[in-house]
Amino acid sequence: MSAVGQRERLTQQEVLRFFEEELGYRYLGDWKDRTGNRNVEEDLLRDWLARQGHDDNVITKALRELDQAAAISGSKTLYDANRAVYEKLRYGVHVKPSVADNTVTVWLIDWTNPENNDFAVAEEVTVTGANTKRPDVVLYVNGIALGVLELKRSTVAVAEGIRQSLDNQKPNFIQPFFATAQLVMAGNPTEGLRYGVIETPEKFWMEWKEPSEIEDPLARGLYQLCRKERLLEVVHDFIVFDAGTKKTCRHNQFFGVRAAQEHVRRREGGILWHTQGSGKSLTMVWLAKWIREKVTDARVVVITDRTE
Repeated sequence: MSAVGQRERLTQQEVLRFFEEELGYRYLGDWKDRTGNRNVEEDLLRDWLARQGHDDNVITKALRELDQAAAISGSKTLYDANRAVYEKLRYGVHVKPSVADNTVTVWLIDWTNPENNDFAVAEEVTVTGANTKRPDVVLYVNGIALGVLELKRSTVAVAEGIRQSLDNQKPNFIQPFFATAQLVMAGNPTEGLRYGVIETPEKFWMEWKEPSEIEDPLARGLYQLCRKERLLEVVHDFIVFDAGTKKTCRHNQFFGVRAAQEHVRRREGGILWHTQGSGKSLTMVWLAKWIREKVTDARVVVITDRTE
């Protein structure tokens, strides 16, 4: 291995150590030479669902529904597949154990109790597609690949990792693997972490900003976005599919909505200030959705000066 490769490998090992020791993820291994790597590791998901009390018949049917949602074929695009998978993750998989039985909801993720889920990481995940590619680090929750991370050494710009991720999402590489991905990330030790969702153009990849005592920029970003409860909250409450474009929140939207939620819980009003271009419309969407789900008999009135 060259000195350059050794430096990148060192960064990767430090990141994996952080996931294990600080974030509590389980290390699955180096999957460079492992065959059959998928975005849904069936054995891991089956094991977790069985521990939730589901029998083999129900689990098999739920996995079939998830596989169908994730499939990209014909006119079905990555956006379409990712949206279909997200609906299964967010709202559960509805399964009839038999013709005579009532429909049951199989939750693929325990959104209420983050620690009840199986958080794990694998490195050098070789994925066979139109052309074989190898994402540096993949984050699995109950065997489902929710996050894909590309890493660079300190002297290589994070932009290189972003472009690598975008290339991997193209049809001529490993596009189907990203059908389950909820966050895509790139980072290095000097610039820290940048994040987006599937097909986010390079200029829109974002840096999370939040007070922290962690000095290392990359570790700080990973802690702020990938710790268990934060990752599930972002995926559950701050994803939207908007006319062919998937979007997630910036830090200001996340904390703005959170502050507004506290006012709603106390049945208090308030004003959430925004600057131009800071994402007012999406902030309204995420807050309104939360209100409709969390407040009984809630009614949301949107007043706007726009004609769209």
